[in-house]
Amino acid sequence: MEEEQRARQWFLAVWTIVTVVKIAIASRLPLFVDEAFYWQEGQHLAAAYSDLPGLTAWLTRLGTEFGGHHVLAVRAPFLLLAGVLPWLVARSAAHWFGAAVGWQAALLTVLMPLSGTLGLLALPDVPMAVATVLCADAGARLLRDVDAMSATELALGLMLGALSHYRFVGVIGVGLIALLWLPEGRKVLRDARVWVALAVGLLAWAPLLAWNLEYADAGLRFQLLDRHPWAFHGDGARFLLVQAALVTPLLFWAMLVVCLRGLRGSEDAGTAWRYFALLGAISTLGFFLIGFFADNERVSFHWPLPGYLALLMVVPLLLRTWSPARRKASWGIAGIGAALMLGYYVVVSLPGLRTQMAGSKYYPENFAGWDTLAAEVRKAQAGLPEGTVLLADSFKTGAELGFALGDAEIPTLDHPLNRKHGRAPQLRLWGLEHDGKRSVPTLLVVAATDVKFSALLAHYQQLCAVVGPLPPAEVVNIDHGARRFLLFALPKEPAGGECMTPVVANIDVPEAGATVGRRFSVGGWAVKDVVGVTKVEVLMDGRVVAEATDASANEWLTVFLKGASRDPRMPRVQFNVELDAGALPAGRHWLGLRLTGGDGSVETWAEQPVVVR
Repeated sequence: MEEEQRARQWFLAVWTIVTVVKIAIASRLPLFVDEAFYWQEGQHLAAAYSDLPGLTAWLTRLGTEFGGHHVLAVRAPFLLLAGVLPWLVARSAAHWFGAAVGWQAALLTVLMPLSGTLGLLALPDVPMAVATVLCADAGARLLRDVDAMSATELALGLMLGALSHYRFVGVIGVGLIALLWLPEGRKVLRDARVWVALAVGLLAWAPLLAWNLEYADAGLRFQLLDRHPWAFHGDGARFLLVQAALVTPLLFWAMLVVCLRGLRGSEDAGTAWRYFALLGAISTLGFFLIGFFADNERVSFHWPLPGYLALLMVVPLLLRTWSPARRKASWGIAGIGAALMLGYYVVVSLPGLRTQMAGSKYYPENFAGWDTLAAEVRKAQAGLPEGTVLLADSFKTGAELGFALGDAEIPTLDHPLNRKHGRAPQLRLWGLEHDGKRSVPTLLVVAATDVKFSALLAHYQQLCAVVGPLPPAEVVNIDHGARRFLLFALPKEPAGGECMTPVVANIDVPEAGATVGRRFSVGGWAVKDVVGVTKVEVLMDGRVVAEATDASANEWLTVFLKGASRDPRMPRVQFNVELDAGALPAGRHWLGLRLTGGDGSVETWAEQPVVVR
């Protein structure tokens, strides 16, 4: 009883603190790109969508209907579901292993970074996690006795999961394998009430299946074929390291031990113990193996979460067998991991702290700069003719700008990102995929940093082919250019003549983050189709400190740009200048460029950090 009371108090205290912190973060954290698109889907209510079943979009719409147009309102239903999740884990674990274990499992659910941060973002993983716990609990109850309540809980979980994500098919498959593995499970599958529950769950897939039948299996093809190479690659080897970091090392080790005992059928494990362990073992092993063949470009570290939630119900039993020091270390490291993950979101939500990450690989570009961009777009629109329409270059820009401006109808050009993320069919269905032709003045917003640097010039040239010659761009650099947008005020009809692309440039020397002396060399290159770059000014912290006067040949650049540059000076586009930083205080400074084209246009290039000794 004392252990139960202590576990309950710890859970209530930590759950309350974490929930309050998550609400505070969620109210300030800019929308992630996927969240913005789910909001846009919620403004176009439908039974299913090209990328997901309907539930995620419905929840965003529900939140904004009750909470207004605010990021917290978008996330509110997901925060609520995430808050309920540990209580469901506690209920299930307590039913089999006692109340103390139930509260400990719930506490681990809050502390494990992957599950503890659920709800901060409006993502389908949140309702899918709740569905997973409902199904896992229902399956365990059915192993003891098949009754109407357990079958109803199973049907509810299956319905919720089917409306959440395509990946829930894997959860269903893992559950069936686990039941078939156990003699008691095979008996359960012979009961008609269980098949009625499965049939109800199957019906919940009907809207998604109907959408795919109507639109040539576009969603299924993306989820199963287009996004996955289905060819062996070595990235799957990182699974153990990544998961150990995100779950926390000792907790991950405990889960692996539980998995091993479940597969072996240890004598000290009861039926429910083995069932939960098998769910986690089959899921974790499955995702480890799939990782060698599946998509390795998009985020997938959260995929094994359903299996971990099942394992968490058993892990407290294992922790009891460990030494007190090791047990305390497990809890402590899990708490540190949760604090670090929440701390990351705090940094991302505060512009001043986020800016410090600019120039590093940890910069959260999908969260950054949308409010600033929206303000610049409004300012640009105020100076343009009445009736000017807004046009985005990709679904990312269209959805994020749409939320910031309160407009879910911003048309979008065809873009590789639209297809890469499975959003192109949905944009076409809404009539928001724009072919570039126009009869009214148009403000085109282009996210330059959404394109690989090596493909940036080709992307600009493709824009020229789609919308015609580009006028000089208004550059919006956010966080020192870590996010870079270009605004093009396109006339009513395409102008004649050749298309002068925006500048493409790079600072080769010094490297970003390098430590330099008081005098150091700055070298790089800059190209601009048709007219070239006539002036290169070097900036330190936004002030001009030098001007490059000579240009030399850069033969390598011809290969890098695949011969695509139509800069008349090619290959003499390399600049070098000696910089005197004697007047600057020691420390971190930002090195940048201001580039003047042969047409008189001026662009400020992205900055990179250097440390002056």
